[in-house]
Amino acid sequence: MISRPNKHCTVELQALPPRIGQVRRIVSAQLRYWNLDPLIDPAALCVTELLTNVHQHAEPDKRCTVEIDLVLDRLTVSVRDHDPRLPRLADADAGSTHGRGLALIAAVSDSWGVQERHDGGKVVWFSLPVPERAAGGRQTRDDRTTVTLEQPAPALPPLEEAAFEQPAVLDRSPVRSTVPG
Repeated sequence: MISRPNKHCTVELQALPPRIGQVRRIVSAQLRYWNLDPLIDPAALCVTELLTNVHQHAEPDKRCTVEIDLVLDRLTVSVRDHDPRLPRLADADAGSTHGRGLALIAAVSDSWGVQERHDGGKVVWFSLPVPERAAGGRQTRDDRTTVTLEQPAPALPPLEEAAFEQPAVLDRSPVRSTVPG
């Protein structure tokens, strides 16, 4: 029997420009690992748009979670943030520059949507169909991956000169070994 168990990957991050690039690479690597190479470009493009929206618009903070779910023949990618305001598609006649990313997601993906969350945040998601040639492989395990991208570690204070004033003294005495014999 050919089966495709559920697969899941979660990435938690601050939606800052360097992190967005990292998540795009993580999504690409995860899809490559799942043998879904045909979905890499559209998924990476759409997740970049969603994370850019969080970076540009989300309040009170830029914390968010990206989830990638593969269930049977459908890949769904969602971005959850803490901002209760729902995104809107651009009005093509109004010439607005806001909402064009969502229009791009709507054009590239099979479906997309927004869900309000009980905690006041929201989830914006898109889905892509798995091509038949990628769906045909036999999978034997249920993959679950979680990645947390933390802020860079704070810079260490400079070392004091005093730490280097005394040269190290090496013990050059011969090494004695006793081997039972």
